[in-house]
Amino acid sequence: MYSIKKILVPVDFSDYSKKALNFASDFSRQYNAELLLVYVVEPTVYPADFSMGQVSIPMMDTDLTERAQTELETLAQKEINPNIKHQVIIKSGKPFVEIIECASEFDADLIIIATHGHTGVEHLLFGSTAEKVVRKAPCPVLTIREPIKGFKFKS
Repeated sequence: MYSIKKILVPVDFSDYSKKALNFASDFSRQYNAELLLVYVVEPTVYPADFSMGQVSIPMMDTDLTERAQTELETLAQKEINPNIKHQVIIKSGKPFVEIIECASEFDADLIIIATHGHTGVEHLLFGSTAEKVVRKAPCPVLTIREPIKGFKFKS
């Protein structure tokens, strides 16, 4: 029998990801699994000028990382039952790459990720982090899209 001990939940603070976290919290309680909440800070890169190429501003990224840490800890306290073991993880880079690497690094048994349901031009322009995670993840991935049949979110 397949056992689920660690569940990775990517969070981007959208309503979609908060609802996926809510679902994952209930799911983890059933399996007595640890929740791993991950937020990925995308480095701030400014357009190239003709002499220097692209420029990143590390101080701004540090501020975003600290703020994300605080926000993610607050979200975890608010949304996760205190009896559920959890960790808050902040990464920096491309979201789908960092989520996949985080799943490997922490030996996650399952990823529960929200899908925003972009279609058409929106999907072509932005791509889908969830889709890329599904294709390359080292473990099973459960995608959550609202509404979820048979599941009622807390208000």
